[in-house]
Amino acid sequence: MLKLKLLLGFWLASLTRKLKNNFYLYLAVLFSLTILLDAGVFHVGQNMRDKAFDLMVKHRVLKPAADPSIVIIDINEASLEAMAKDFGRWPWPRQVIGEMVELLEKQQPKAIVLDIVFSDADIFNPDSDAYFDEVIGQCQQCFFPLLRLDAKQDGQSQLRYAQMPGLQASPEAQADATFAAIPPYFKGAWKPGRLGTHNVYPDNDGVVRQYRMRHHDRGWTLPALPLTVATASGAPEQALPDEMLLNWRGAAFSYHYESFSTLYQTLNSSAPHASQHAFKDKIVIIGSTAPALFDIKPTAMDKQFPGVEILATAIDNSLHQDYLKVWRGKLPYILLSLCLVWLTTLAFYLKMDRDRFNGLFTGSQIGLLVLSYLAINLLDTYLDLAGPIFWAVAYFGVAKIYALATDRALQRWLAFGLGSEPGRQELLLLAMVIEAPESLGDAVMKRIRRDVVQACLSPAQVDAVTGTQQGVWGLFSDMLVVSWQYLPETAYREAAQADAQQLMAQLQPLIDRLDLPGRPQIRAHLHQGAIDPQAGQLAAQWRVLFAQAMIQLEMATAPSTD
Repeated sequence: MLKLKLLLGFWLASLTRKLKNNFYLYLAVLFSLTILLDAGVFHVGQNMRDKAFDLMVKHRVLKPAADPSIVIIDINEASLEAMAKDFGRWPWPRQVIGEMVELLEKQQPKAIVLDIVFSDADIFNPDSDAYFDEVIGQCQQCFFPLLRLDAKQDGQSQLRYAQMPGLQASPEAQADATFAAIPPYFKGAWKPGRLGTHNVYPDNDGVVRQYRMRHHDRGWTLPALPLTVATASGAPEQALPDEMLLNWRGAAFSYHYESFSTLYQTLNSSAPHASQHAFKDKIVIIGSTAPALFDIKPTAMDKQFPGVEILATAIDNSLHQDYLKVWRGKLPYILLSLCLVWLTTLAFYLKMDRDRFNGLFTGSQIGLLVLSYLAINLLDTYLDLAGPIFWAVAYFGVAKIYALATDRALQRWLAFGLGSEPGRQELLLLAMVIEAPESLGDAVMKRIRRDVVQACLSPAQVDAVTGTQQGVWGLFSDMLVVSWQYLPETAYREAAQADAQQLMAQLQPLIDRLDLPGRPQIRAHLHQGAIDPQAGQLAAQWRVLFAQAMIQLEMATAPSTD
């Protein structure tokens, strides 16, 4: 294990010396390519976006209340059981639904929306079907669903868009275009502005988050049932998008529910009852929450959510125009992700103070999440920031590990010569002491160290000694040591010496620019020496060089005692 650590240390030190800060640029390019691939192929960011949306919308503090004018008449399990003795198992004869519609219509509701597909005739109850067709034919407030089938089946369908009443057609619309769908069997339901699709299309993970308000095909526009109901109620049709991100009103059963069987018995009673005017100017939806009828779907709010309440939510959003606005899609996702990654890269590449940058980075990512949460609470807007934040944090994590490993590798290399070239090597040590009435402290010394690092024009190691030592060792405080190491015959030798000279000239102005109390003065001395990695005891050689540099500094700059 020890040998493996040493080999890893050799390799990391060598890699560090070769890549230097360019590693962060290479890493950013790699992340950029990964983000582009993800947007087009893998969709990791999209999955995180959806999960973050579910979490935020489910735990909102401020959410709109369900519209009290929307009432759901629920064919629940209790209704199925209660009515089975008179009408048998589901599906009931259409006369039952017709009687409910007729009774509701007397109370003058704004709309009666049937979330039931009447796909074919009831051959065992033709009189019941005839009665139902007559009732809905006279009903001016009834709305019916149209089940849109897979578009791949359009060529096999006999149903033409031109047959459907009230559809929008562009000048380019194909008059003979067919589409696969299951319309109501009863012609009494075929009225302009009374038909619409009620399909829900889950996202890739099977969760329903949005509602398709329009289907566009070959010049024809097929509206959704919520859009049809909202338009008939006076809402502006064009204000709604084709894909509407649902602004959920809360958990399941947030709307007012009435049990179908209980209401059916009450409305058919000859005695006066409290609900005889309960549905005036209401939007009444007849649908089912019974699990046996299979209209339960996973949504952002719950894994088991009534399909009829999805329809109610879409109608509610359409009426109030308060659907969730969302800034998402491939281009915004790519641009924001690249922006965060390259801003993080810039901070690492320019050697921004790590403590300061750690706090700034952490605060910025938390701030973006808070901003997204506030927007969905206050503005009915979802800011899709989860994916970009993930890539920024992932980049930061890898870059941080490299930075820490680089520091360790350089320290071992400087102290023990790991990975260095064989033979004698020269060293330049610039030792400096900052004289101030009181110790400057860690924060100020880190700031000075960062400024010195940025002032260096060639690769150098900058170490600071702060006033955290105890006892006499506290005297070794407020010091900086800059070291350059090179082979005697290399061109780096002249560059290092020139760098040391220009740095010495900048030290006092650098300190003065900080405007520190007590106007600290700096004393510095440049010491040149050599080490031999093959001679062994490299740590001892370094200690001797440091001691020599300190002695020469004190001798050269200490005030005379004569």
